[in-house]
Amino acid sequence: MTSASCRLHRRTALRLTMGLAATGPLLLPIGRRPHAQTLDKLSIQTDWRAQAEHGGYYQAIAAGLYRKAGIECDVRPGGPSLNISQLLMAGRVDMTMSGSFEAFTFVRENAPFFTIASIFQKDPQVLIGHPDTGFDSFEKLKGRQIMIGAGGRVTYWPYLRQKYGLSDSQLRPYNYSLAPFLADKNLIQQGFLSSEPYPITQALGLPPSVLLIADAGYTPYQNTIAISRKLVEEKKDLVQRFVDATLEGWAQYMKGGPAIEAANAMIKQANPEQTDDRLAYALKVLNERGIVMSGDALKDGIGAMTSERWQSFYDAMVAVGVLPPGLDVRRSHTLEFVNKGIGKA
Repeated sequence: MTSASCRLHRRTALRLTMGLAATGPLLLPIGRRPHAQTLDKLSIQTDWRAQAEHGGYYQAIAAGLYRKAGIECDVRPGGPSLNISQLLMAGRVDMTMSGSFEAFTFVRENAPFFTIASIFQKDPQVLIGHPDTGFDSFEKLKGRQIMIGAGGRVTYWPYLRQKYGLSDSQLRPYNYSLAPFLADKNLIQQGFLSSEPYPITQALGLPPSVLLIADAGYTPYQNTIAISRKLVEEKKDLVQRFVDATLEGWAQYMKGGPAIEAANAMIKQANPEQTDDRLAYALKVLNERGIVMSGDALKDGIGAMTSERWQSFYDAMVAVGVLPPGLDVRRSHTLEFVNKGIGKA
């Protein structure tokens, strides 16, 4: 299935679930007919093709959590040529996967959108080096050639450059191919924790050195849910039901095991490049590095946010010239729908 507007309805989930879970027959009282349930429809656009990083949404469909909340959720996979921000602003999708930087862009442009939850407490962006070159700390970046794409050069790179005394002369183009990195053991390249390290390990025969940029104090919220203020104002109860079901889906997905097999089957159907081993690896490292469950999520539940963290990250980005001063950070987000303890240990 390759369409970016792929719909994952309850019927699809039912087909995928059959054979994956042993369940008994559904028994209805004699003489009583089932009544059709009217479901509220909502759509969310993900930032890339289906993968484990979106697993909680698929789990909420497969486990019937959205349906239990009275919602028919349309999860729409993204892709390399899709501008999901434009889809949100044009009203073609109700919500998008987003991040702190886009929320600040909405504030700067006075656009009527903001963030209502953050699935990832840590940005999964990493820098990757060969395992036998002594690359084991951010201090070791000095003097090394680093392949970073256009997005990274205007987000996390200025932060790292200032904190560790680095230079733009170290930067090299990044074309999303592993070939240059594999051919030169002295290169450092960007990547995502749950993605590039896996094929690199297969190619090298041993795991590369991976530094999570969040561990350097880089603290944006990531895998957030962006939504229009109008939808929140007009359908607050529906939004809360969606957030609650989504966070419960993530709580279930992060536990892994047989309970998420149906969700993974949906991911593989939407994106055949995702295999069982890739999905297992991604879930493993997301858990090991506390991408979803760390920090405020440990006490306030999955999706947790604080206004203090929004402000401190904004201030840090202003200090390195990434964001303009004077933005009203309070307009970037709302805490109304999160911090309710869903999924906390």
